[in-house]
Amino acid sequence: MEIGIDSFASAMYGDNNTLSSVDAMEQLLQRIELADQVGLDVFGIGEHHKKEFLDSATVVILSAAAARTKNIRLASAVSVLSAADPVRVYQSFATLDLISKGRAEIVVGRGSSIEAYPLFGFNLNDYDALFKEKLELFLQIRDNEFVTWSGKFRPAINNLPIYPRTLQEKLPVWLGVGGTPESFVRAGTLGLPLMVAIIGGQTHRFRPLIDLYREAGKAAGFKPEELKVGIHSPGFVGSTTEKAIDEYYPGYAELWTKLGLERGWPPVTKAKFDGLIDDEGVLIVGSPERVVEKLLRHSESLGGFDRFTFQMDNAGLTHKQLMNAIELIGTKVIPLIKKG
Repeated sequence: MEIGIDSFASAMYGDNNTLSSVDAMEQLLQRIELADQVGLDVFGIGEHHKKEFLDSATVVILSAAAARTKNIRLASAVSVLSAADPVRVYQSFATLDLISKGRAEIVVGRGSSIEAYPLFGFNLNDYDALFKEKLELFLQIRDNEFVTWSGKFRPAINNLPIYPRTLQEKLPVWLGVGGTPESFVRAGTLGLPLMVAIIGGQTHRFRPLIDLYREAGKAAGFKPEELKVGIHSPGFVGSTTEKAIDEYYPGYAELWTKLGLERGWPPVTKAKFDGLIDDEGVLIVGSPERVVEKLLRHSESLGGFDRFTFQMDNAGLTHKQLMNAIELIGTKVIPLIKKG
């Protein structure tokens, strides 16, 4: 199991959220450097177009990180492909792949945050149609130097080359999904690795959807080892479980209650939080030993998964707390996972 971190480049931490955007960006790059140094497998950067996040230009951040790291894979988490030009997205990630010497990956999705659609002039009524068409074009570009293509939402391409090409033979393309069954089937039918965002409730409830993915992949002729599954969930690692909870809960409750106002979720209560950190709950919060215990349990309940990424920096945690968690993941969690 690969272990990594996904960040939305939050600009909302520090005393009274007074950290400047310049300092927040520098601290994010320092965290990616540390993640590389202590042996994490992957670091992902999201895409939002909101004041509280600095990740609107995902590939720029990843390229800066590429110049400061050696081994860690660098990915989006996710790229809102529906609201972008697949040609430019491929060119940007191909350039990142060259800068990083073959460490680039992309997780593509429709986006649970929808602010990109009106910003770039797209109609939300075309939410799924946009993604289906643009994913088709993106995969064609990835697999072919010369492209001939036509569709509804973009001018046609007539036997034109797309450059630069990636250093990797094929840029790894993961399909980021939430809870829509059709998205799981689409990923399986295309044989793409699956990245599932599980941010609430109990993790095991996603087993039927992941089974759908595997069944669709098998029906399309893909081997089980080709159908990789990744899980993205909120979490935090502290030296003890009590310390991790004490540091994580206040910011989690504040920020997720605020997010709930936008998405129609009820406010976070301590009782609800306690349910989310129990054995079957989605939050991976605790000591290294507790975190490993939950990860292995969740993997078993889902039929196994190949990658887990922590979402940590939207819970009001300080840079020091996040750095300490990254060090614990690298020095404690990953060695315990490898022991099984």
